Amino acid sequence: MRTWPPAPRSVAKARRLLLLRLDLWGLSALADDAGLVVSELVTNAITHAHPPYGHVIGTRFERLERGVRIEVHDITERSPEFRAVAPDDAESGRGLLLVDALTDGQWGVKDREGPGKIVWAVVSRAAPL
Repeated sequence: MRTWPPAPRSVAKARRLLLLRLDLWGLSALADDAGLVVSELVTNAITHAHPPYGHVIGTRFERLERGVRIEVHDITERSPEFRAVAPDDAESGRGLLLVDALTDGQWGVKDREGPGKIVWAVVSRAAPL
């Protein structure tokens, strides 16, 4: 697991790390969707799950047979929630809807050892025909 400060720059760094791993694993075709998913989940953790000082967040990436499991660990037990659909010009509020769509509903929240939670998502490619 890699830890990050709860700062906006951590989103881009976590995304870059995931894209490097996907490339090493031969899963570059998932880069766009997986990159967006990790960006949304890390942004959520930074925005909603942390006081302004102190706590770190963590990311963990696991190669799966047909994709990648993305985990974002944070210190709070407050689970992410779908929000009402924002107006077209809103700058936020659609993140979990996007994660849900990009993962075909393969995401969730689970407890972790110690305080906090893990928000996980699976991005996978379709089976070959």
